[in-house]
Amino acid sequence: MRRSFLCLSLLALLSLGAFAQSDVSQDRQDVRKDTRDIHHDRRDLAKDRADRNADQRDINKDRRDLNQDRAAMRHDMATGNKAAAAQERAEIRSERADLRKDRADRNRDQRDINKDRRDLHKDVRDRRSDRRDIRKDLRK
Repeated sequence: MRRSFLCLSLLALLSLGAFAQSDVSQDRQDVRKDTRDIHHDRRDLAKDRADRNADQRDINKDRRDLNQDRAAMRHDMATGNKAAAAQERAEIRSERADLRKDRADRNRDQRDINKDRRDLHKDVRDRRSDRRDIRKDLRK
């Protein structure tokens, strides 16, 4: 009777150790996954920021072109060259459409940046929590 109780106690201790070890193992896997996610989010952030900056450069270029076309149209109207002024109006419409497209791209990239920043923050927080769980499990 005493021997069977001792065997059961030993078995219970071993199984508790195995459960604790599996918790630590799972937490370590979670840390690795969160670390991969963090690196992925940082790469996405860098790519989206580069895209946003390129879109901003395009917007600035389109604004300069638009101002030049407006000045050329005013000059053509002042000199009485109506055909050239009509051509400048068409270019202005085209530049405005391009400007709207570039602004939409920039805004879309900004939304992606905001989403990636939230994901990055969540992954960092999760990794910190998993590391805390590992330390807690190892103390047991």
